[in-house]
Amino acid sequence: MRLYPAIDLKDGQCVRLFKGDMNAATVYSDDAAAQARRFEAAGFDYLHVVDLNGAVSGVLTNQPVIQTILDQVAVPVQLGGGIRDMAAIDRWLGMGVARVILGTVAVKDPALVKAAAKKYPGQVVVGIDARAGMVAVEGWVEASTVKAVALAQLFEDAGVAAIVYTDIARDGTLSGPNLDETAALAEAVSIPVILSGGIGTLADLEAVKARAVPGIEGIIIGRALYENTIQPYDALAMMQD
Repeated sequence: MRLYPAIDLKDGQCVRLFKGDMNAATVYSDDAAAQARRFEAAGFDYLHVVDLNGAVSGVLTNQPVIQTILDQVAVPVQLGGGIRDMAAIDRWLGMGVARVILGTVAVKDPALVKAAAKKYPGQVVVGIDARAGMVAVEGWVEASTVKAVALAQLFEDAGVAAIVYTDIARDGTLSGPNLDETAALAEAVSIPVILSGGIGTLADLEAVKARAVPGIEGIIIGRALYENTIQPYDALAMMQD
C-alpha cells in the first residue's frame, strides 16, 4: 500500500486546510520544493500535490511553484486542482507530471475525463471529495447532488488509474479516516482507491491496513507529517511489513 505525502499549495505556500476551509489554512512552509525534497529524502516514492487556489478558481495559479517541485525531485508527482480541460491536461503531463487528478470536471464533464483516460492510459485519476457521501466541487465550496459511489461507478470502464476519495469532514483534523465510506466505495468499483482525509496516527494507518480492502491501494497523509504525529520512517516501515 503506497503512502502519498500531501503538498497543498495556497498563494505559493505549503499549507493544510481544516475540513476544506480556505480561510482555515495553516502555513507550514514558504518553500514547497524544499518540502518535496524532504519527503523524497525520507523515502516516499510518490508525491500528491494540489493547487488549492486553482481548485477554487478553476485556473492553476501556483504553476511556478509546481514547476520547481517537478524540477527538483525525481519521484513522480500526481497533481490536482483547477485542471478542467484537455489543454491543461496536455500541458501538465507534457511538463512532467506523472498523473493528473480531475475532480470538478469529473462531475461537470465526465466525457472529458473518459477521453483523457483513453488518451493518457494510467495517467488520469478521478478526485472525489465528499461530505456525508455527497460530492462537493469547485474546491469543496459547491455541493452537488451526486453520490460519491455513483460518480465512481461512472468511470468503471473508462480506464482511469485510480480514485482519490477524500472525506472533507475528516480532512486536516487528525481525527482518523472515514474508513467505512472509503471501503464501501472501493468495494463498489474495480478502480484502485486512494484514501484521503483524517490520518493522524500510526494507529490510523494500521486500521486501514488491517481492514484489508483489496481496492484501497494507497493513503494520503498531510497534517500528521507536518505536525510530527507520524514519522515517515515508521509509516513506511508499517506499510512494508
